[in-house]
Amino acid sequence: MNRITTHILDTSNGKPAADIDVQLLVQRETIWETLGKGQTDTDGRTGFLPADTDGPLQAGNYKIRFSTEQYFKEQGIDTFYPWVEIAFKLPDNAGHYHVPLLISPFGFTTYRGS
Repeated sequence: MNRITTHILDTSNGKPAADIDVQLLVQRETIWETLGKGQTDTDGRTGFLPADTDGPLQAGNYKIRFSTEQYFKEQGIDTFYPWVEIAFKLPDNAGHYHVPLLISPFGFTTYRGS
């Protein structure tokens, strides 16, 4: 079964970012539809299955939205980014995609993981 997973690390303290709300969305023409929601665990990880029982992920545009402001607020830290959205395109017959996120209060980076 193909799926999309993510992992968030806080580079300002060198630890996984726990308890961050995460949404997986898919673009349907001009509208973004939520496929799944979750929260990172103590290791900064969360995983999404494709729309529960709707079968494999279809080719198309997806994005993951990370609600980072609350995470930093709970630590008493101001952040420049209230959320981070990572948009990406899946090809036909997509397999497992891992989309990691590295955050700090004033920056972020991502890459296609394995």
